[in-house]
Amino acid sequence: MAQTVLIHVMNEDAIVGEIEELPDQNAPFLKVSSPRLRDGRDVSYFLPETNIVLIPWTRIHSIEIMPTEGEEKLVTFIRE
Repeated sequence: MAQTVLIHVMNEDAIVGEIEELPDQNAPFLKVSSPRLRDGRDVSYFLPETNIVLIPWTRIHSIEIMPTEGEEKLVTFIRE
């Protein structure tokens, strides 16, 4: 099952995409399918027809794993 991730690339806008599984700790790159910007537009430095990209770990600052449809939302209460 593909997981949607938000990839923070150094000195670039964040990229949204899907990964099939979490990468191995020794992998030199991250394989991402359907790369796009957060608002759904094409990433300017990829060709519009690009479907899969390999991003080297040296360019990635951090990755956020987005919740899937089946996961529960955590509800918290804040006292005022």
